[in-house]
Amino acid sequence: MLQILHNPRCGKSRNCLAFLENNKATFEIRNYIQNPLSEEELKTVIQKLAIKPIALVRQKEAIWIDQFKDKTMSDNEVIRALTLHPILMERPIVIKDNKAIIGRDLEKLEKFL
Repeated sequence: MLQILHNPRCGKSRNCLAFLENNKATFEIRNYIQNPLSEEELKTVIQKLAIKPIALVRQKEAIWIDQFKDKTMSDNEVIRALTLHPILMERPIVIKDNKAIIGRDLEKLEKFL
């Protein structure tokens, strides 16, 4: 089954959710703002995305700019920042088995499915 890490306040995330619904996909929704990922869960997602943790950060968010922008951070420190401030995470993320994709581009999402 698919899982979508969803932020209902995000237009791209809502579009992804609508795309999945319109394609009759079976999926589970996790509002990661209300139900944040643990550090271990986030590490697993990053591994499935096959990216570095910094690539998952929305670097134009005010929290990032105010608290982290000019700091040199290890991967673990970036993951910790994402767990403390889930709004910093790129979205939506669609997870399928051992792979995941940031579902902003619906064409890429369609190929992923």
